This record gives sequence, C-alpha cells and structure tokens, in this order.
Amino acid sequence: MAHRSRSIRSYAAYFGALMLWMGTTAMHIPDGYLSPATSLVMLLMVLPFWAAGTRKIGGSRYARNVPLVAMLAAFSFVIMMFNVPLPGGTTGHAVGAALAGIVLGPEAATIAVSIALIIQALLFGDGGVLAIGANCFNIAVVVPYVSVAVYRSVAGTAPLTSPRRALGAALGGWLGLTGAALLTGIEFGLQPLLFHTAEGAPLYAPYPLAIAIPAMVLPHALVASVVEGLLTALVLAFFQRSNIAVLDAAEGTALAQEAASPRRTLWPWIGLAILVVASPLGLLAPGTAWGEWGTNELSQLGLHSIPAGLRQLSGLWGAPLENYRVPALGNTSLGYVLSAALGVLVVALLVWLFMSLFPRRAISGHSGS
Repeated sequence: MAHRSRSIRSYAAYFGALMLWMGTTAMHIPDGYLSPATSLVMLLMVLPFWAAGTRKIGGSRYARNVPLVAMLAAFSFVIMMFNVPLPGGTTGHAVGAALAGIVLGPEAATIAVSIALIIQALLFGDGGVLAIGANCFNIAVVVPYVSVAVYRSVAGTAPLTSPRRALGAALGGWLGLTGAALLTGIEFGLQPLLFHTAEGAPLYAPYPLAIAIPAMVLPHALVASVVEGLLTALVLAFFQRSNIAVLDAAEGTALAQEAASPRRTLWPWIGLAILVVASPLGLLAPGTAWGEWGTNELSQLGLHSIPAGLRQLSGLWGAPLENYRVPALGNTSLGYVLSAALGVLVVALLVWLFMSLFPRRAISGHSGS
C-alpha cells in the first residue's frame, strides 16, 4: 500500500512537471540542468560549426555587408525578448535564426546568432554560461541548418518573388525550431539516465525522456515554432517587395553590395528600432519563462529534494542585468526597453568587431569563399 502511495505521488509529480514543462521555453538552458560533461560535449559539437562560420564570414561574400549581418544578429537578439503564451500558462518565443540562415547562409547565421546568445547569457542571464555550447548548438546550428534545407527544398528554382519561397520559409522556420526543441528535450531527458547518485536520484535535470521530449516538442510545435515560421515568411515577403537583392544574394556565391546599402536597409533598421521600443509587449504574456525558473519553482512541482548538481550550478553566474532588468529601474517597461537597446547595440558592435578581424580579400574579381 505504501509502495502504491509512493507511485501515485511520483506520477502526480511527473504530471505536474509535464504541465509546467509544456508551458515553458527551455531553449535557453540555464546552468544546472545539464551536467558539466554534457555541457563540454555540446561545446565540442558546436566548435566545428563556429570554425565553418568563421571561414565563411571572413570571405569576400560578407566583406561589404557587415551591416546586414549585424542587423540579423540584433534582430535575433531582440525577437527573443517577445514572449508569447504557451499551453500551461507560461511563455515561449521565436529566435530569428531561420531568417538569418535563409539570408546569410547557415554557416554565417551560426556566428550571428551565437553572438546574440552569448550576450544574452553573459549580460542578461538568459541561458547559462556553462550551457553556452548547448544553447548555441540547439539554436544557432540546428535552427538555421534545418530551416535552410527545408526552404531550399520547397523553393527549388522558383523565382525570387514566388510565394513558394515564403511557404518554404514558413515550413523551414517551423521545422527548424521544432527540431531544436526535440534535441533540447533529449539533452534534458538523458541527464537523469546518465548522471545520478548511487541511490538513483538525479543530479541535474530531473525528468526522463518520456516527460522532457513531449514537454519540449509539443508547445513549440503548436505555438513557438508557428511564430518562428510566420515571422520568417513575413520578413522574407518584405524583402521580396522592398529589397530583392538580399534574396538574390542568398541564392548566389556573393552577397550583392547593394543588399546592405544604407538606402535598402533603412527600413529594416527602423523596424528593429520599433521592436526595441515595443519590447515590453513581451512582458504581457503571463507566467514564468524558462530562463527565470528557479529551485523554488521546482519544489512546487512536488520535488522533495532539488538535484544536488542543479542546486550547486544554478547560481554560477550573476548577470549584471539579470532577466533584462536595469537595477535602478526594477522590473519596468523602461528597464526592458533599455536592456533591449543595449543588447542590440552590443550585439551589432561585436559582429562588426568580429568581422573586422578578417582581411577584406577578393572583394572584386571572383566572389568565392
């Protein structure tokens, strides 16, 4: 009878965990949910993609298009501040990596989105410091590579103005983010299987694959990935009408110089500024986002003991603007706007500094690399 009672409590705790996980956006994995060994493996996995992106972004294709790369990196940063309601009463968001992949190519998109993710972790505490490799692989590698593959498959040889391209962008964004959610769920679900005490108690993320995978995949497939797909398609349709050179460049071996000219990128930069000002709309979605999950909330799920490794690593890094809050302003709309503006400026500046490290070779003549 006692065994049955414990089983009922265990299933109740699992059910409560599933409901909360289904309402979270664990794309930004906090410290403590992955073991240091897992974090190291994920970092090693992302390194070849960073190397490929560095080689690509240092070539002639991007020599005169730093503003375009910076704009898409900044767009990815700020769009992740717009939370949308998910099943379960909490929130999720798009990541903008599908659009960056389609416009820049997946290799360069990996660099652009990784810079945004690293700034989020270090400056705003959105995602863990140890988990940077995992977050960059899930969001900055999986999303652009999968999205671009789907986009190119659907678009085929259709004209740049064809609606098939918008459809391909929508499907690519949806499948890219859903695939990243699946991978994240697998990473979480493997933790209690691989890392536990001698008594079987989990040390890090406490929920098994049977809970972690559906809890990650379902809300993203139903909401967050839909937003990612629609957003990607809408921005691509905007480029089809106002700056076809961006899409023409994405199809070729060299970004057209006019694609990033001040005249052609004025409206996208204005749109980015509008998003910064409107960023407090992301605070309207009710519930707690994944990046704000703490040990107290895990206790509310029915966990009688917080995993030791999670408890030890959860406070590893104290970001100066935690949760996009300016200390003097607290949790206010103005503080959120200032955080968005600062993040955009820092991300754009770091993209410019990173790309300035490479010699501007082969700008004229052949446009390979």
